[in-house]
Amino acid sequence: MDHQEVLENARTCIGEYCKACPVCNGRACKNQVPGPGAKGAGDTAIRNYDKWQEIRVNMDTLCANEPVDTGLTLFGKEFRYPFFAGPVGAVNLHYGDKYDDRRYNEVLVSSCAKAGIAAFTGDGTDPEVMRGAAAAIKHAGGLGIPTVKPWNLEAVKEKLALVKEAGAFAVAMDVDAAGLPFLKNLTPPAGRKTVAELKEIVDSCGELPFIVKGIMTVKGALKAKEAGASAIVVSNHGGRVLDQCPSTAEVLEEIAEAVGGSMKIFVDGGIRSGTDVFKALALGADAVIIARPFVTAVYGGGAEGVEVYTEKIGAELADAMSMCGAASLAGITRDMVR
Repeated sequence: MDHQEVLENARTCIGEYCKACPVCNGRACKNQVPGPGAKGAGDTAIRNYDKWQEIRVNMDTLCANEPVDTGLTLFGKEFRYPFFAGPVGAVNLHYGDKYDDRRYNEVLVSSCAKAGIAAFTGDGTDPEVMRGAAAAIKHAGGLGIPTVKPWNLEAVKEKLALVKEAGAFAVAMDVDAAGLPFLKNLTPPAGRKTVAELKEIVDSCGELPFIVKGIMTVKGALKAKEAGASAIVVSNHGGRVLDQCPSTAEVLEEIAEAVGGSMKIFVDGGIRSGTDVFKALALGADAVIIARPFVTAVYGGGAEGVEVYTEKIGAELADAMSMCGAASLAGITRDMVR
């Protein structure tokens, strides 16, 4: 099976919203919610993709002809590549009923672990979503990152108990999910968090690394750092929660300059190739998250689809590193992109 076959298979079962496009750029799904699109016109999701394409890489082959190492060490774990599958919830609502969340996470988490990377898992209004994700991560030896929605403290602590029992090597909260329409007026309540509220959540994790997903400004990054987060994800929730928002490519570098070195920095949003991963690392990210294309990989090929897609992105990254003179991730520098 190759990536084209994965896409063709996905189009037969992925539901009415996602089109399993050759390049997932936000245009075909736009403002479709439910579905992979966004509330509003879908402007931000499209901008996410376009702005990464405006960044160019600087080719330089006058360097030592040595093997390229794409390996990453993160929170004491070794990974083959510096990219991860992103969190997605309610897949049967957004992408078709071939999978429910439990089965989707079972396939995604185990396949990513086998491929040498890890998966972030999603959360939802149904408690079974997090229970299923935790079970999948436990089965994979803790190689997964559960992503908890910004519920109230009591609900978050209940979710964290599942996370700890699963042995996950880190946990995340997508604070940008506060903008999702389906989280409005819920019981338990969910929404924005003050620094003090976030710090209480971080402290309740103990030694478990806590990742704040949904940072789009230097100010926000500094707030996450003040709350004690181990890492942030520069993210606008895939462009799904706020129109007229900058792309992640536009804000990553300034955020990395402000907090890089003091905490780990992930970035997501419109990153669709290994060359895009290279660009993100050159601008200061430690690792990258890719979400929607991994959904297509699972729907189009199950475990094999995840393997095919991971190898595709990994090979593209290794080629970009080789052609730009970087033998390791540490060798990827700002002057390699323009």
